[in-house]
Amino acid sequence: MENQTNTEMHQRKGRRLVLFPFPFQGHINPMLQLANILHSQGFSITIIHTNFNSPNPSNYPHFAFHFIPENLSESEASTTDLAVLVQLLNTKCVEPFHDCLTKLLSDVEEEPVACLISDAIFSFTKAVAENLKLPMMVLRTGGASSFVVFTAFPFLRERGYLPIQDSILEEPVVELPPLKVKDLPTINSRSPETIYELINGMVDGARASSGVIWNTFQDLEQSALANLGQQFSVPMFPIGPFHKCFPASSSSLLTQDQSCISWLEKQSPKSVIYVSFGSLAAIKENEFLEIAWGLANSKQPFLWVVRPGLTNGLEWLEPLPSGFLEMIDGRGHIVKWAPQQEVLAHPAVGAFWTHNGWNSTLESICEGVPMICMPCFTDQSVNARYVSDVWKVGLQLENGLDREKIERTIRRLMVDKEGEEIRGRILCLKEKANICLRQGGSSSESMDSLVSHILSIETFTFNAH
Repeated sequence: MENQTNTEMHQRKGRRLVLFPFPFQGHINPMLQLANILHSQGFSITIIHTNFNSPNPSNYPHFAFHFIPENLSESEASTTDLAVLVQLLNTKCVEPFHDCLTKLLSDVEEEPVACLISDAIFSFTKAVAENLKLPMMVLRTGGASSFVVFTAFPFLRERGYLPIQDSILEEPVVELPPLKVKDLPTINSRSPETIYELINGMVDGARASSGVIWNTFQDLEQSALANLGQQFSVPMFPIGPFHKCFPASSSSLLTQDQSCISWLEKQSPKSVIYVSFGSLAAIKENEFLEIAWGLANSKQPFLWVVRPGLTNGLEWLEPLPSGFLEMIDGRGHIVKWAPQQEVLAHPAVGAFWTHNGWNSTLESICEGVPMICMPCFTDQSVNARYVSDVWKVGLQLENGLDREKIERTIRRLMVDKEGEEIRGRILCLKEKANICLRQGGSSSESMDSLVSHILSIETFTFNAH
């Protein structure tokens, strides 16, 4: 047995994997965590990355980095229209990516490339890989349950669920229980057709790949993974939660304020609400104020991440009424960015008020921290519905934000019996997340299958002529 393992390790030593993350924080983190996981399995790792939002290579001395110019103008790079920005990156990266990959493949000094692992949102990479006769797998950085919804987009349009009409927001999507129409993934964009093109490109790319890697685990999303397994004829590898193997702090694009950890040290166990809406979400000024008053009136200690630019058109804390910080008298701590995994693991944290990005949702489950859900766009509304109605490990703030509703929701979760029951369920899921990564667990076995799958792909020899 040992000899076989040594032979396999030796095989991997001669194999290089090229990874191409999408340059948003919520996509860079899981791709670099995956890179660390695969490196620990004996593969050499090369990262191709845009100059836009580039991580610091010195945090990853064990990887080779190649940066490509995506040539976004200043106004393109700062657009708030996410769909347009994603489309621009899919268009402008084609040539520089092709050139970079060609150069890498023709480098005889390096080990042969076994395959490309691309973020699923980069739909153009499939054509480039085919052109260079290089096998390609995709990493989907969101959950499997939301991906099921993305695969159903043509059907949802046909049935009249999409585009979403205000008059039917509360109606159930009968074919996708427990979703309501308002839970379907949307982005506010001046170009709605672009959204459908991007989603179709992502789904078709995954379907045509050599396999899909998921940052999730069987016990959490069994039925969604089974559904996708029936729809797709390519192998699926749910090997998450990635961050349990390698934390993501070194790939943060924003400076983390460590003062929140010393502040948490002074708080009672399970007493603090941690509030963070991720790296992209934006809220209106009146919502910001309702959140502030809801937190203050709840009488619970809170740690609030207010990212500069979180409130549309404002720098930082200007909307707060004068004297607000004095009034809460140390019961609240506000920072620009926090080391989230460290915060969620802290014994003082009793709830996480989140936008339900997939990474945040998974991190909360893994630490057994119940959630208050306030999704903002794309897959977040699907994740939030699963948190509140399927896994039943959180409460949703629905139909607008007002301070009374916020205060009531916090009390339900932190003080009432309902909150105790929710905590019991999420601790049960936390245990399942731990078990799946142990030897013989579902993610551990899926990891072994992924390694065998990569090794079974023909070693690629590049012919530049």
